[in-house]
Amino acid sequence: MRTALTIAGSDSSGGAGIQADLKTMLAHHVYGMSCITALTAQNTTGVTDIMEVTPEFLGAQLDAVFTDIRPDAVKIGMVSGSALIRKIAEKLREYKAERIVVDPVMVATSGARLISEDAIATLKEELIPLATVITPNIPEAEVLSRITITTEEDMVTAGRKIAADYGVAVLMKGGHRVNDANDLLIEPSAETAEQGISEFKETWFHGIRIDNPNTHGTGCTLSSAIASNLAQGSSLPDAVKHAKEYLTGALAAGLDLGAGSGPMDHGYLITEPTDELLYV
Repeated sequence: MRTALTIAGSDSSGGAGIQADLKTMLAHHVYGMSCITALTAQNTTGVTDIMEVTPEFLGAQLDAVFTDIRPDAVKIGMVSGSALIRKIAEKLREYKAERIVVDPVMVATSGARLISEDAIATLKEELIPLATVITPNIPEAEVLSRITITTEEDMVTAGRKIAADYGVAVLMKGGHRVNDANDLLIEPSAETAEQGISEFKETWFHGIRIDNPNTHGTGCTLSSAIASNLAQGSSLPDAVKHAKEYLTGALAAGLDLGAGSGPMDHGYLITEPTDELLYV
């Protein structure tokens, strides 16, 4: 069985973060493991408290995973502190981790900053250059590219700049600020950023807008689905394509839990057990 590791925060309501990632990995028939960066007290209506782990404890978790069950892919979600980001980057380099998906959770869709400027700088310097692909939403792509994005043409311009600046592939999530549900994957040429990347492969993924207000954890789910597909040996464009299809299905399943923006049905693909299976 292929394996994947999520490095992210815990969501006590189960809709996002570590919990969403592990559910997604299971749905993709990948053995999921986790290194927790923070505990959160949250539900579908919001976050009421956060408690970060220490960099030393995060490092110990990463050592425990990599020295025993090596992950075939790694997904990294929200990490709010510079010291934690540095520790993750240190361990990924130490263990020569492969197929790294970074969801650069910096800015909410509303525009509110979720991590400090210092942590954003560390993310740019230490972690993003190690990624196979990063998955920013529009506000996050604006931070990384320093370009205002209001059109699909802006997405192309900003995506090329990010790919060139950091030497990584970029999946720009369109969302309702720019288009309905169309995402753009920009893959740089094999040249390094120092050599000056000037050639890109661009692939649009046209999605279907699902009329479902319960979208808690969509970013976490998409990035962990991409990591799961990469762990299974898919090419990056195929990994993104299948991840979007999975996310669309999880939203279309219409799960409705909680008083706020509820979770998706991560297990919609899992076959219902029969009596025969239950009692063998």
